Amino acid sequence: MSNANLGTAVVTGASTGIGALYADRLARRGYDLVLVARNGERLRAQAEHLQAAYGRAVRTVPADLTVDADLRRVEDLLRSDAGITLLVNNAGVGDTGPLLGSSVDRMQDMIALNVTALTRLTHAAAPGFVARGQGAFINIASIVAIAPEVLNGVYGGSKAYVVAFSQSLQHELADKGVRVQVVLPGATATDFWQIAGTPVEHLPGEIVMRADDLVDAALAGFDRGEFATIPALEDGAKWDAYDAARRAMQPELSRTKPASRYAAATAAAT
Repeated sequence: MSNANLGTAVVTGASTGIGALYADRLARRGYDLVLVARNGERLRAQAEHLQAAYGRAVRTVPADLTVDADLRRVEDLLRSDAGITLLVNNAGVGDTGPLLGSSVDRMQDMIALNVTALTRLTHAAAPGFVARGQGAFINIASIVAIAPEVLNGVYGGSKAYVVAFSQSLQHELADKGVRVQVVLPGATATDFWQIAGTPVEHLPGEIVMRADDLVDAALAGFDRGEFATIPALEDGAKWDAYDAARRAMQPELSRTKPASRYAAATAAAT
């Protein structure tokens, strides 16, 4: 247990799984906590446990982040509490079914939680972090952000948004004392899979990481100053090469003329 006071961390989706483990590890490090999730009873039990184990102040905010009034309550907290130094955008939902076999209403709810809520909460917290010259965001994405063929395309698209949004946020805030980390978990042993439609027991065991190993690796990446952390990726240089290839294209993405490889086709069309 740490006696350090690192300010207050807000963790969304904090009642179970990855979010609950983030809450535990952050309390152990010396953060006070604000725990956000739909299940108020689980949150209260989690808060009591953390207070007893680590002696940290723990507040609970029962909220469904797909409900506008609940989302705005959490936004107001992020704007008004100057003690908040870390936001862990963990709340999210997935779907393992194909696009054509999925409910469009369910996919809309997925976008509301994975994209809209994350964006609004970040937008609420960022001005205070910038004004105070310190703060950090940990945004939980997924490996499907860069491997969208693996699961439902809307889920992959929503997590690709989290990566792109984090990249832009890092670019905008890096010189203002604000850190951004995006975490891309692979298959992780939580109840996410049951909710998404495929129980984790149905996955090949060799691809499933324990949730505590995932969170501990992600926080190790945070301590190392990584922007993107893929806990299962052995060679981190592969991400660096992936990102370098993306950046290398930037000077060629917008020009007055089409690329020369299209010259014959454009000449024939005219």
